[in-house]
Amino acid sequence: MPGMPPPHIDAIDPTSLAARTSLAAVEHLAEVESTMDRARQLAESASPMPAIVVADLQTRGRGRRGAAWWQAEGSLAASIVYESADLGGSEPISRWSLACGIAVAEAVRAIEPSIDARVRWPNDVEVGPRKLAGILVETARGGRVIFGIGVNTTGSAADAPEAVRHRVATIPDLVGRPIRRDAILAEILGRLAALCREIAARPESLVARYAPLCGLTGKPIRLHVGSDTIEGMCRGIAPDGSILVERHSAIESFASGTLTPPGTEWRW
Repeated sequence: MPGMPPPHIDAIDPTSLAARTSLAAVEHLAEVESTMDRARQLAESASPMPAIVVADLQTRGRGRRGAAWWQAEGSLAASIVYESADLGGSEPISRWSLACGIAVAEAVRAIEPSIDARVRWPNDVEVGPRKLAGILVETARGGRVIFGIGVNTTGSAADAPEAVRHRVATIPDLVGRPIRRDAILAEILGRLAALCREIAARPESLVARYAPLCGLTGKPIRLHVGSDTIEGMCRGIAPDGSILVERHSAIESFASGTLTPPGTEWRW
């Protein structure tokens, strides 16, 4: 039937998804280079908000600092656009990114309690050392915010490019079956905007929600900030979303940086 996805891909019903999540607009595409790029077009238009773009296949997914993002066809690839006012007002992107990571990790745990999904500062969701989900947050003209979310809801790490195969986790590899995209989207969207508003009203709630999901607290880390490398023990995050690193008997906070050594990011 025209318009139907291949049988191995779970269908998205835009009307049902909008009704379950209070989205004003749902765009479902068979294929797109980047849901973020299409969502930006919506964000800079007169389209009603919140709006979402979901794709069955994303051919040029991207993450922070120009890194590429691989997913099996049929995995959840979506970008959601909100008015910043609906998120409690303007916030640093780092806080929105962490809020999104929390929402994704909590959603995975709600659907598959056996999966120990953890948030890896600043924008990944991992199971053990492998990446299950990626998050990218950008702002657009007019005060709108775009949340890019990719969750490996189907496929296998064995199908990933060899360069990233050892870094990837998928739901079927973990529990033996995929999960429906509309189910996890409903879980994520049920948390995301509410958590952003909560953080705007009470910044300390970011720490409280993040702490039980942090996969780094109490572990040695190497943080790359510009040309500097900071080594120490992770002590969680501050209310502003900065990572806390203990070194030289003192705890320092860093608002930006990466835990991935520069130059090792996978690119298309």
